[in-house]
Amino acid sequence: MALAPSTEKFIASWGKMASKWCANRTVAEVHALFFLSAEPLNAEDITRALAFSRSNVSASLRELESRGLINPVYVRGDRKQYYEATKDPWEAFRRILDEQKRRAVDPTVATFRACLDEQARTFPEDSYTAERMSEVLSLFEAVLSLYSELRRLPTESIQNFSKLTEKVREAIG
Repeated sequence: MALAPSTEKFIASWGKMASKWCANRTVAEVHALFFLSAEPLNAEDITRALAFSRSNVSASLRELESRGLINPVYVRGDRKQYYEATKDPWEAFRRILDEQKRRAVDPTVATFRACLDEQARTFPEDSYTAERMSEVLSLFEAVLSLYSELRRLPTESIQNFSKLTEKVREAIG
């Protein structure tokens, strides 16, 4: 499977972005290949297209499937396991954000809460530190609340809201 230079660049950029989000670059590049592929792919297709080791591809497939970003599909007449990606970029992004929230943000917020509680119990006289911790915790809780509200909206509503904010920005100058 030969990839066009623009496809290779897109896949590499997707991987680079993911690595900046503390995600595995190889997994992200495999996901990008699936996302761009019109046909289901198997492990051999991916190994050839991206020049990754078979073990890296297998691990990436497991990770992507566990996150709900790819699904197994049946290809008549072939015994190999094929997969295809969730093709809606909005849904894929939601799933990625949900996973990042679950893995990184939720444990951090829990730790911040525990630190604030411990600070109040063990050093009640240090109100400055407690206030700073509380402000950061409040910020995270506000962002999580906003994310939760946005997560419930259908994609079309989010797209319309985005267009509306652009128009407001233009009107304000």
